Amino acid sequence: MILSLLFWTLVAVIATAILWKGSDWLEHASEGLSTYYELPDIVQGALIVAIGSSFPELATVVISTLIHGEFELGVAAIVGSAIFNILIIPAAAGLVSKNPLQSNRDLVYKEAQFYIISVAVLIITFAFAAIFNPVSSEEGIILGEMNRLLALMPIVLYGFYIFIQYQDTMDYESDIDPGDINPLKEWGRLGLSLAVILIGVELLVRSAIKFGDLLGTPSFLWGISVVAAGTSIPDAFVSIKKARKGDAVTSLANVLGSNIFDLLICIPLGVLIAGATVINFTVAAPLMGMLTFATLLLFSFMRTDMILSQSESVGLIIIYLLFLTWMTLENFGVINSIPSLPA
Repeated sequence: MILSLLFWTLVAVIATAILWKGSDWLEHASEGLSTYYELPDIVQGALIVAIGSSFPELATVVISTLIHGEFELGVAAIVGSAIFNILIIPAAAGLVSKNPLQSNRDLVYKEAQFYIISVAVLIITFAFAAIFNPVSSEEGIILGEMNRLLALMPIVLYGFYIFIQYQDTMDYESDIDPGDINPLKEWGRLGLSLAVILIGVELLVRSAIKFGDLLGTPSFLWGISVVAAGTSIPDAFVSIKKARKGDAVTSLANVLGSNIFDLLICIPLGVLIAGATVINFTVAAPLMGMLTFATLLLFSFMRTDMILSQSESVGLIIIYLLFLTWMTLENFGVINSIPSLPA
């Protein structure tokens, strides 16, 4: 078993390296296309770069559902990635930035608040599944079937989000010369980066399933930790690089935009592919509660003097480590605050 663990650990490391390289190409392509099409920084970060860097999460749901029949693993990876994005990425960007990470009112009052709405809508969607399509289960466990009709609720909200971003582009006049950017070349690079990321995600999902089998632990644990962190690499890479360049707005907007895409598109897409799936609301509710808490914490830090200080960044990292400790203790049966974690 030890050799198998070492082998799949190596696979996970290789997959992470592949994701890192793919994210590098993706970042350059997204930046070039955003400059060519003269998009404002906040739209570039919250929409173009965010969707591109969220491709690993999207691929995780599709691969987990279609190939491995592990929809719960995909959902765990999405929620874990969202928590990682909210707590670790802004913290890392804040620590590498020469100055405190500067936010602005558009970021706080548009992107952050829309993200909070996104979290609420997904919780409501899960609750509707449990209320209107209940599934019989053990006492104390709340299950509900999420069908394609319910999955459309968050997708429609994302359509509204795109409309808001479109309005911002109409009001924006760029003072940057696109120069000699070749859009066909950038689109080609973008396509290649997505293909490379897809390979990395498949290897990462396989390693998570194998970890669960070898150690006798739920694949949920590895989805919410290893896969979540691995698929968040593109987001982390983009945000940290932007922060080093002094572009704090795009850095933070990428985090919020990525999470909005993850919650409103990636999870519902898995349901659209599967046709319907059973949601364990007993597990989903506390995890979404943790995500809500993390979101409000970041929102509060960003709103205080419109900066994210280094001490606040350290605080976000501590909260994430406490979350991982909680999940590990739950999955190994040391504590039982969440009944019936997925097996």
